[in-house]
Amino acid sequence: MTDATTPANEIPKDSGNPPVPPGTLLLELVPVPVTDIERAKAFYQDQLGFRLDVDVSPKPDVRIVQLTPPGSACSITLAEGLPTLDMPPGTLRGLHLVVADIEASRAELVARGVEISEVEDLGGVFYAYFADPDGNTWCLQHMPWR
Repeated sequence: MTDATTPANEIPKDSGNPPVPPGTLLLELVPVPVTDIERAKAFYQDQLGFRLDVDVSPKPDVRIVQLTPPGSACSITLAEGLPTLDMPPGTLRGLHLVVADIEASRAELVARGVEISEVEDLGGVFYAYFADPDGNTWCLQHMPWR
């Protein structure tokens, strides 16, 4: 992990992640559009329990924050100053966090102050919905056979 003052050239080269096998397409990073990176970082880190991986400002007016859900191989990024990631805040919809026990996962989020719907059974797959402070929507998903 680095802090907001770490230059990009000082990010460790060996992240501990396995190499990318030839022929694979690994989804590992999803940009999440937000208005306030500090507020969003606090929500994802403190309320959802995501691990902070990177918080860098590689040049003036650019900031990149990367966080990873517990146990996930896919992270999210909160960024400012990067035109390639410029999206209206709150427009991301339906990101899924797959869980083993939706009732326990939901209860943990409620205890952390997350406003989340009741669990809904949609034909044997269970969901509970919530949004980040900007209105990007997420859901917990439980598939009993997994």
